[in-house]
Amino acid sequence: QVQLVESGGGSVQAGGSLRLSCAASTYQRSTYCMAWFRQVPGKEREGVACIDTSDNPIYSHSVEGRFAISRDNAKNTLYLEMNNLNPEDTAVYYCASRFQWPCMRSDDIDNWGKGTLVTISP
Repeated sequence: QVQLVESGGGSVQAGGSLRLSCAASTYQRSTYCMAWFRQVPGKEREGVACIDTSDNPIYSHSVEGRFAISRDNAKNTLYLEMNNLNPEDTAVYYCASRFQWPCMRSDDIDNWGKGTLVTISP
């Protein structure tokens, strides 16, 4: 079982930037695909972006062009650079992993972090 720990959440004004990090306890086949999801109360958890070990990314339409996902396999760490943030990006952001590609559907995820809150004010 891989443990995932997010950090970097916080509060910023619209137009600002944040960088999320996710430390994985180990580098295994189960972290072949790593992803960021987000969830707001009353809504389903949605995939934001995912990336494989060869740095191939997929982005949701709502964040493409503003967010950038990356990973450092040597450090077992996943990142999400978020730019030009708006209030609709307010959510709890979760780090996730799966042993197969892709991993943008919550039903496919093998491991979840506990989440980090991102709040964007107008």
